[in-house]
Amino acid sequence: MPRPSSGGNRTPRPRGAEPEQLGFEGMPERLFVCTPSKLGAYTDCPRRYRYSYVDRPAPPKGPPWAHNSLGASVHTALRNWYALPADRRSSDALPTLLKGTWVREGYRDEEQERAVFRRALDWLESYVETLDPDQDPLGVERVVAVKTAVLAFNGRTDRIDSRPGPDGPQLVIVDYKTGRTGLDADDARGSQALALYAYAAERVFRQPCRRVELHHLPTGTVAAHDHTPESLARQLGRAEDTARDIMAAERAITDGTDPDEAFPVAPGVRCGWCDYRRTCPAGADAPAKEPWTAVERALLPADPQ
Repeated sequence: MPRPSSGGNRTPRPRGAEPEQLGFEGMPERLFVCTPSKLGAYTDCPRRYRYSYVDRPAPPKGPPWAHNSLGASVHTALRNWYALPADRRSSDALPTLLKGTWVREGYRDEEQERAVFRRALDWLESYVETLDPDQDPLGVERVVAVKTAVLAFNGRTDRIDSRPGPDGPQLVIVDYKTGRTGLDADDARGSQALALYAYAAERVFRQPCRRVELHHLPTGTVAAHDHTPESLARQLGRAEDTARDIMAAERAITDGTDPDEAFPVAPGVRCGWCDYRRTCPAGADAPAKEPWTAVERALLPADPQ
């Protein structure tokens, strides 16, 4: 008999304890349903993945993070800006839009929250000055999905643009970022999420989609990369390898392997920011971050590097 997990003495049931299906020889293996965040959770730390997606009931999370509230507020304000008629898309609309979408959780106090609101509004006002209000993106917070031999992938893109290319219209994946530190072309090139969005969008819309961009609102900079079919295939292959590892770990638990062994912890600097730091024995030893730590940095001058 497997010994109980150290994460709250729970016996996990893989992916919501779906009933096991009787197999027949030659039947294809079921696809792994995933999003970029689901794949990223396992890549960062298999134990965090288990707490998020395998253990039921899931361990309690820590308090909400202010930087997540800030990011959600800014993203929703931009979505609603594009939902306005073109003649109303100006910086004048932003204070009302941001106030209406503002998420208040995680801040140290009202003074800090007001300061972050003002900073976020400055970012938005500067950013929309770079946009053509008469130009509608192909998609805003658009879900794209694709199936491969291993994955059933879906994800929600911040924005999909259609721009002129040398051989006709081409799609561009745009992702908004609100962290204090800037990003460069290597960040855009290495982002598995952006590559998977591009791969899926190309198949959904049947148009080329190779360019991916990270729009860093605090500095007003754009980090971009132009993929090739080969580089997209490499990123897809890595995602499929991760999915195979996850499915193998879930099968191992079903076969009696200790869940802590099947989903080992990957301790590091991320532990201080993990929602499950208080549950995980390794994370509990990491210095705790206050929920508002990251937005304190947002109030400092943005670092373009």
